[in-house]
Amino acid sequence: MANEKLEQLQSSILEGNIPQLVLGMISYALESRASDIHIEPLEHTVRIRYRIDGVLRVIVEYPSNLHPAVVSRIKIMSNLKIDEQRIPQDGRTAVTTREGKEMDLRVSTLPSVNGEKIVMRIQDKTRKIPELDKLGLQGNGLKFLLESLNSPNGIILNTGPTGSGKTTTLYSCLSKLNTTDVNILTIEDPVEIQMDGLNQSQVHPDIDYTFAFGMRTALRQDPDIIMVGEIRDRETVDTAIEASLTGHLVLSTIHTNSAVETLTRIDNMGVQPFLMASSIECIIAQRLVRKICDNCKVEDTVDPSLLEHIKKVAALIHPGENVDPKLIEGMKFYKGKGCEKCDNIGYVGRLGLYEVMKTNNEIRRAILKRESPIEIENIAIKTGMVTLEQAGIIKALQGETTIEEIYSVARKMEEK
Repeated sequence: MANEKLEQLQSSILEGNIPQLVLGMISYALESRASDIHIEPLEHTVRIRYRIDGVLRVIVEYPSNLHPAVVSRIKIMSNLKIDEQRIPQDGRTAVTTREGKEMDLRVSTLPSVNGEKIVMRIQDKTRKIPELDKLGLQGNGLKFLLESLNSPNGIILNTGPTGSGKTTTLYSCLSKLNTTDVNILTIEDPVEIQMDGLNQSQVHPDIDYTFAFGMRTALRQDPDIIMVGEIRDRETVDTAIEASLTGHLVLSTIHTNSAVETLTRIDNMGVQPFLMASSIECIIAQRLVRKICDNCKVEDTVDPSLLEHIKKVAALIHPGENVDPKLIEGMKFYKGKGCEKCDNIGYVGRLGLYEVMKTNNEIRRAILKRESPIEIENIAIKTGMVTLEQAGIIKALQGETTIEEIYSVARKMEEK
């Protein structure tokens, strides 16, 4: 099926059929599980690349003379100005493929020396939101998050770089909380996945409808649970804390590198330690790693010095995590050697690595004393938190991903 779509795309390029080319490009991207389409004008040709499982792959190229028509076609679809080529533009459109698949496309154009570059972010509307345990959460991390979701009030923060699956995790949490006896409001930019039972609202900063303003309005809508797309400034964090202290459960995202660094970031925004200690319920740090292709999985060898380090880190995994001791004793790692099923890459799909820090009384005392992030992290690890590196090692020992993938997203724990 995927090969057939690629052939259709190639033939529409040869025929110069622009509507067919654009639709074929989107259809094949959906078939390939791509998250983004990059259309990049080079000096003598235009390159189409797809981001699949977080990595860009070249798909096809087409002649430069077709590019203005392709750009115009995409701009018309997403209500952008065709005659404006000097400044970047952002738009969105809904597309239905021949197979009846509905999707939202977020379109961004950027003037470059060779013409306009276009990136389209694909949001498949037919995609189901996975359950929390299907995302990669397990052990203490899953237990801590479920406990936090059952709290009557407090703030649950999800942190990680762009494209690390934060939104999917939050929607998975909301789908668990989404019952007829609670009022859930979301303030987003943009609304990425529409969900029955939620009251979803999109911010418009150009008319001063910001996250902070949206949250203040949400508080007048008799909510039980509020999800705000991102905490970016002091005003939003103050409103989130106010909401949590007045009996609401608040879910949001923030940009930091680890769970404990989130506390430092909020402290830097000017929030008092006693407010942080009383309102923050749980902080999740997450990353996405590629899954090994089951069809061509083979055992892998690991550098002896790295293996030594992995053993030391694995020994510090909290006993409550219930990792099979045989896995840690045996220490076997795997990789995909590449086959037809995975396009000779060795990976198919992705899964999440999660570091979940539940705010317990020990952590609260450390926040009030303004202890260093290292001290707070040590307390969190002693009381059950599994770091991103440890979560990755567990997934690698279970044969789900490779050691290379783990260390491409998680930093090594420093040896004491």
